[in-house]
Amino acid sequence: MNFSYAIALSGGIASGKSTVASLLRLYGYYVICADEISHQILESSAKEVIEVFGKEILKEDLEDSALKIDRQKLGAIVFSNKEARMKLESILHPKIKDEITSQAWVQERKGITYFIDIPLFFETNHYTIKHSLLVYTTKDLQIERLKIRNGLNEEDALKRIEAQMPLEHKRTLASDVIENSGTLEELQSAVESYLNGLQKLKI
Repeated sequence: MNFSYAIALSGGIASGKSTVASLLRLYGYYVICADEISHQILESSAKEVIEVFGKEILKEDLEDSALKIDRQKLGAIVFSNKEARMKLESILHPKIKDEITSQAWVQERKGITYFIDIPLFFETNHYTIKHSLLVYTTKDLQIERLKIRNGLNEEDALKRIEAQMPLEHKRTLASDVIENSGTLEELQSAVESYLNGLQKLKI
């Protein structure tokens, strides 16, 4: 599928991409979120994932007989083992791409600019999207945010960051970059500035 009206929104873990997505929605833009879709696909593919990674990734909830995967436990495995991460991606990514494509097709028919929030846009190269917007921050800030947000120590935070392409490299590939190393007000101002120039894009 050719995504003629899409802009890929990307970043790195704890770069502030989700906050930018929320701001884009606030300003009236439709955003397809790969993370939200991946959470849904993980739940629907629980049996398949458990067959590969074992029951130790399940949530410890004795009152609920449904299979519910603990994403923190699964994340600890896949972010420290590239082979495990590739196994998980082979299960989930085809289904995620199908759902993104399905939702994008609805937006394409409207002929209006929209965003697809894809964390691994530059890593996977699965989508033919001409324009991209990268949310950039420093590695030190990524570490600090992950330690606070996920309760990780510095070593585990680094593992998650280094499992992705460095943001310094991504910024050389992106059409546009929004800096997110300051306050929320500064980030909002940067998003507004970007959107004010969006009409210059010939999408």
